[in-house]
Amino acid sequence: MSKTILITGASKGFGKIWAEAFLKRGDKVIATARDLNSLNDLVQQYGDNIFPVKLDVNDREAVFAAVKAGKDHFGRIDTLINNAGFGLFGAVEETTEQQAREQMETNFFGLLWVTQAVIPIMREQKSGHIIQVSSVLGVVTLPVLGIYNASKFAVEGLTESLAPEVAQFGIKVSLVEPNGFSTDWGGASAVQTAANPLYDKLKTDLFGSFPADFYGKPEATTDAVLKLVDSENPPLRLFLGKIAYPFVQQNYETRWAEWNAWKEVSANAHGI
Repeated sequence: MSKTILITGASKGFGKIWAEAFLKRGDKVIATARDLNSLNDLVQQYGDNIFPVKLDVNDREAVFAAVKAGKDHFGRIDTLINNAGFGLFGAVEETTEQQAREQMETNFFGLLWVTQAVIPIMREQKSGHIIQVSSVLGVVTLPVLGIYNASKFAVEGLTESLAPEVAQFGIKVSLVEPNGFSTDWGGASAVQTAANPLYDKLKTDLFGSFPADFYGKPEATTDAVLKLVDSENPPLRLFLGKIAYPFVQQNYETRWAEWNAWKEVSANAHGI
């Protein structure tokens, strides 16, 4: 049975790749993008099965209107893939107020607005699946990506709280946590801070340490995403890529060792 899937940020990268994968198998896709011309090829190939909607997720009123338009067009929304977002590269000290606010507006608040708009529709249907595109950097961090890390940590906290709230309505919730992939996320779509030379060596050493196979192939993620959407019992969290699991495992082992070393100090701070 075909599904109706709403994907934000469908103009390129993961969003467009996944939109086409759903269309290829006969699903209906509500595809949002700031530039609808980026979806012309999919419209020409898949016709009435795709409903393109111009949307800037930072505009809450426009988000609710776009979600309503998609629901009215196809009659339902089975799955939301909250994919719109961008990368902000730079040290915390280098980041301007505007850059920090714009990062949180899109990556966190934009995702929140779409989530809020979809919940009543799925609640009325008594079914639905909300998939938030987070990042492995919403679980662990890298330097010179501090504000991006913060935006994805916020998505993780929001979504973990959301899942038990909406389970009573038959709505499932998942976080997708990709490691690095060869998309525009780190290229044309990214924002760069004005560099402070004091951080140049750190940046060079960090990005120069990545192995040749560090960045995965975006097209290879489609099978995992299709399986997630089709699952009767989807996980709350799903890594994408082979780098994520060992990276997180090593980080959490280090965290646990540090917490354990300070556990008596922590317990004594309780006071009773």
